[in-house]
Amino acid sequence: MNLDIVTYPNKKLFYVSKEVQDFDSSLHTLLDNMYETMILGQGVGLAAIQVGVPLRIFLANIPNEDEEQRKEDLFEIINPKIEFMDDEKIIFTEGCLSIPGFFEEVQRNKNVYVKYQDRYGKEKELEAKDFLAVVIQHEFDHLNGKLFIERLSYSKRQKFDKEFKKAQKSSKRTR
Repeated sequence: MNLDIVTYPNKKLFYVSKEVQDFDSSLHTLLDNMYETMILGQGVGLAAIQVGVPLRIFLANIPNEDEEQRKEDLFEIINPKIEFMDDEKIIFTEGCLSIPGFFEEVQRNKNVYVKYQDRYGKEKELEAKDFLAVVIQHEFDHLNGKLFIERLSYSKRQKFDKEFKKAQKSSKRTR
């Protein structure tokens, strides 16, 4: 089932998510629905808070060499803990399903090492680099109530605020 995505400036996006305690069928349904929502929204990641569920869950599914997102490449990351981020930086243009239509370059760590649980509660580890590392850091920020726009420089944030206000005014006129 396709879920509604919470969009900026909704205050729910700034909630700090709680740890998952129950690895049951309702969690599996949520994960499946999040996947469908992410794919339909043409996203590469989605945090549970983005569909109004304040739990420490996110998905990451980056396209392969053929630009296809295959479900077998999906990471369902529950209760993640970033154990290590190297000092090497990388810049990627990021967007967010909760801030549709806005993209900007963000600096992140090039490599991350994450410990997390899967849908059954089994402990997992993941060493991610480049684009996958960026997606993981972006989604991890969501779990802590942070959006990628908070990582922008002052001038880029001013540009975003201006564009956002302009878009809100024009959408009110078209209603």
